[in-house]
Amino acid sequence: MSKRYKILWADVAEDDLMDIIEYIAIDSPANVLKILQKIKKTASILHSLPERGRVVPEFQDQGIMIYREIVTAPWRIIYRISDKNVYVLSVLDARKNVEDILLKRLAYNK
Repeated sequence: MSKRYKILWADVAEDDLMDIIEYIAIDSPANVLKILQKIKKTASILHSLPERGRVVPEFQDQGIMIYREIVTAPWRIIYRISDKNVYVLSVLDARKNVEDILLKRLAYNK
């Protein structure tokens, strides 16, 4: 039997989901639930296969290997694994510059 992990969503990741929902609702309210379910379903895979995602390339280039991502186009679900927990840290639009977004978040949290 495979090890089960608990998925915990950071507040900022929940905020990301709300931003996605609000943005989509402007042009396509009928698709909001479908897209939310798609993102949540992709994240749920991490219950049993958290190492399935790749190391975030922008971080790997800097030698930071603890952050992983799984993609459900066009969103990147960024997370880290600790013990039996998977912490979902961000849900970002893959069409945007992830480095810039994360740098802004780090600068804001100083």
